[in-house]
Amino acid sequence: MFGVTILGNNSAVPAHDRHPTSQAVTIANEVLLLDCGEGTQMQIKDYKVKRSKINYIFISHLHGDHYFGLIGLLSSMALINRTTPLHLFAPPALFEVIQLQLKIADSSLPFQLHFHPLEKEGEIVNERKFTVSCFKVIHRIDCFGFLIKEKHKSRKINLPKALAACIPTMFYERLQNGEDYLTKDGKIVKNETVTLEGKKNKAYAYCADTLYTESFLPNIHQVDLLYHESTYLNDFEEQAKNRFHSTAEQAAVIAKKADAKKLLIGHFSSKYKTLDLFELQSKSVFPNTELSKEGVTYLV
Repeated sequence: MFGVTILGNNSAVPAHDRHPTSQAVTIANEVLLLDCGEGTQMQIKDYKVKRSKINYIFISHLHGDHYFGLIGLLSSMALINRTTPLHLFAPPALFEVIQLQLKIADSSLPFQLHFHPLEKEGEIVNERKFTVSCFKVIHRIDCFGFLIKEKHKSRKINLPKALAACIPTMFYERLQNGEDYLTKDGKIVKNETVTLEGKKNKAYAYCADTLYTESFLPNIHQVDLLYHESTYLNDFEEQAKNRFHSTAEQAAVIAKKADAKKLLIGHFSSKYKTLDLFELQSKSVFPNTELSKEGVTYLV
């Protein structure tokens, strides 16, 4: 399964039974945690996210509503005697914050915490079945979005035809990567004659906190699922700009320009008790929009 579970969909202040930003992305039997606002570990428990499968945590930026829950989660992992290494990707200053918190508490972690500073755009994780890249968005401080992509072989072996063509099994992986086969007597066996089209690699983009900008459109082009913050409704567009945030309609414009298949909106301001207008304003521009709702898993 490739799915996104919303753990928190609110902005800075918890309100209206909504929590600060956090998402759990399930892919290739692993859970990737995107941001870790206050209360994230409680949401993990309530929504039955498997904490033991979290081996990667990505923090977009160092505003509290995106990382204040992290030290609590790390401490809980220590208390249950986690030994599996954990990879943390975040702006560089977070490492110093964590070290200070542990030092003051006279605590240590029983597992290796591999800290990877986010300083430039590009691929940051390359696993056998998925990759993660980061890209810059425009916020009041340094802030990154994340692109998570499946990594399947491009082709499937048509076994009867591959056997009939006398292609050795040691060449099958190269067939899956799209190569033709050259026989001993110099004849070319075209790839498409011995393979089938493979599973499509799907992609999820998480755009974090950003004002309206088209600067990262190349990074999210034609993604299957796009999350974009929508802190305000249209009548607060100027305030959104001043605070380096976006409106629901602006999120929809980005989804349309990116040619995304589906849009999730979130990071709602606590000034709004109900959210129906967010969906309405976004759908007026990009019909395939959904509100991100806590506890719901959205399939990519």
